[in-house]
Amino acid sequence: MGFHQTHETNQVLLSKIAISDGHGEDSPYFDGWKAYDNDPFHPENNPLGVIQMGLAENQLSPDLIVDWIRKHPKASIYTDEGLLNFKDIANFQDYHGLPEFRNAIASFMGKARGGRVKFDPSRIVMGGGATGASETVIFCLADPGDAFLIPSPYYAAFDRDLQWRTRAQIIPVHCNSSNNFQITREALEVAYKKAEESNIKVKGLIITNPSNPLGTIYDRDTLKSLVNFVNDNNIHLICDEIYSATVFKSPSFTSIAEIIEEMDHCKKELIHILSSLSKDMGLPGFRVGILYSYNDTVVSIARKMSSFGLVSSQTQHLLAAMLSDEEFVDNFLVENSKRLAKRHARFTEELEKMGITCLNSNAGLFVWMDLRKLLKDQSFESEMELWRVIINEVKLNVSPGSSFHVTEPGWFRVCFANMDDNTVGVALDRIHSFVGKIDKKENSTIPMPPKKKHRENKLRLSFSFSGRRYEEGNVLKSPHMMSPHSPLVRAKT
Repeated sequence: MGFHQTHETNQVLLSKIAISDGHGEDSPYFDGWKAYDNDPFHPENNPLGVIQMGLAENQLSPDLIVDWIRKHPKASIYTDEGLLNFKDIANFQDYHGLPEFRNAIASFMGKARGGRVKFDPSRIVMGGGATGASETVIFCLADPGDAFLIPSPYYAAFDRDLQWRTRAQIIPVHCNSSNNFQITREALEVAYKKAEESNIKVKGLIITNPSNPLGTIYDRDTLKSLVNFVNDNNIHLICDEIYSATVFKSPSFTSIAEIIEEMDHCKKELIHILSSLSKDMGLPGFRVGILYSYNDTVVSIARKMSSFGLVSSQTQHLLAAMLSDEEFVDNFLVENSKRLAKRHARFTEELEKMGITCLNSNAGLFVWMDLRKLLKDQSFESEMELWRVIINEVKLNVSPGSSFHVTEPGWFRVCFANMDDNTVGVALDRIHSFVGKIDKKENSTIPMPPKKKHRENKLRLSFSFSGRRYEEGNVLKSPHMMSPHSPLVRAKT
């Protein structure tokens, strides 16, 4: 009773932002993370636990970074070789950032985009991860109530990152599977017109390229069309390019920075780019978010706002040295791309053997998996029912499409780069067993690989852990374990 009274008192004493549900903590996207937190998979300590496939982390290439650090101990202020720099780095740094860090980031951004475009270090603004950088640019461009168009499906936590504290609005521009969820000028025009008719002020268009959750990239013609759209309507274009270095097969990635250099008539002051090292290098814990704007005023104001979420000077110091090593960066980008391609191919090929398809993709740390044929009916209620079975019985945390504001039920985002090879094998075994049980129970048309035989008796939609790896007594090793941290304190995933 006392707690209830305190809670009611807080509702009066706290701000509207503090007591709102704008964080989205109660959404299925975060509920899946909580299920993992409460029962995390471990190959030895908890082999029946939930496998985290809702976290878009790149854990495939940390060894390359570790090797570089071992060879360059001076880059750290905590080694005998680097201690001479401790005092200077530990002292207060202003919000412009270390010059050598901004130079290194500008160089890396260019290399991650194939060296086809150069970036000006003076336009780089730091943020506390891509989440912080995203929120900062919204604060710069919009007042409470102003809106941004975003093609859907879009990153689930945009609802939190872009709206919660800024009080801006998101207007989804719905795309569908008939054209592989590609955005069109016509769809944008319709959404923009409806907003105007509702007296909503549209301040800009936001895209993720490569796409989260689709894992696809925008072609040059589409990007030019988007630039023309914002130019014609005099609104901003924010391009979230935090997955730019995760492209693992053709076609190659095209940055909006390339497009505006090619166009004769372009209002560059309307263009803003978000970048990060969380996905491209697998360093989400370093909290390196970058806002790169072609608008001088935005750069100036965002830099002042960045005081609320700076990158630590020790992190800047280490990364300045690492990213200035051009040979290392070149090798890392090539090798990381190869590893992503190999993991993606393994995952999707195994799913295909089970009769499960994914949207054709060439970037990102996830696949957009199509389970529409497994729904009882084509409704989001059925999607959530299937998702609960996958979470609670199959013990896989995958993210339902409804979290990404897709209009078609039955799609799921499944992350494949945040675990080791053995854990991937366990996850695939669980999916195989689950699909097999549905096949037996509901006489599904999904063809099953002949290599495994399942019991013929009727099975509920529950999961018993009798997969091949356990039957053979093979103890799984996991050198790169998945992060056990709560999603409530994690940023841009």
